[in-house]
Amino acid sequence: MTDRAAEIAANLADVRARIAAACASAGRSVDEVRLLAVTKTFPAEDAAVLTDLGVLDLAENREQEAGPKAEAVAGLRPAVAPRWHMVGRLQRNKARSVVRWAAEVQSVDSARLAEALGRATAAAIAAGERAGALDVLLQASVDGDPARGGCPLEDLPALADEVIRSGDLRLRGIMAVAPLGMEPRAAFDRLSGAARRVRAGHPTAVELSCGMSNDLEVAIDYGSTCVRVGTALLGSRKLASP
Repeated sequence: MTDRAAEIAANLADVRARIAAACASAGRSVDEVRLLAVTKTFPAEDAAVLTDLGVLDLAENREQEAGPKAEAVAGLRPAVAPRWHMVGRLQRNKARSVVRWAAEVQSVDSARLAEALGRATAAAIAAGERAGALDVLLQASVDGDPARGGCPLEDLPALADEVIRSGDLRLRGIMAVAPLGMEPRAAFDRLSGAARRVRAGHPTAVELSCGMSNDLEVAIDYGSTCVRVGTALLGSRKLASP
């Protein structure tokens, strides 16, 4: 094992221990919380190491970096099939590209984006570029600030209805980031309430993706089913992407 692989393995063990402790404190099973490794700005080699360690859910936040990286990891580990997730803001004109590599898009924040993704997914299926529907999460704006992206909490049920109208998208739940300047507990409390309202109308929307390196324990306490961890796994170095 290389020094870098050993470093990532140690970091992963620490993150998994934190998740387990948070689940125990919240009275939840560790199986209820998925670890999503955010590999943005890090090279494909690091992502490949994560797959060696059993982490098969990988995330990117820029389509132009994600596509080449997914292809590079496939070349490095041809026997492994990681699930790639888009977690960053997505422009509609990137929908056709993102559906070629993403198993899930966690940043759907408008009906127009949902419509674009639905059309792109249908076209990709018809062209043999993907096998089936695209899983999506609604990106929620906890504080309603349009500059941050995300759908206002009160508009989430209507956006969920729009997603359901596309037979090529599967609504899986909602995602959000605790806003800067807002205490995470307050943010995740508001978010969990919004998630319950969406789930009441759409029982398959069971995912609540919230919590990152610095606040995953709080998120798990408020019902997160997916924590998005980058820095705690890979460090804060800005490495060149492939």
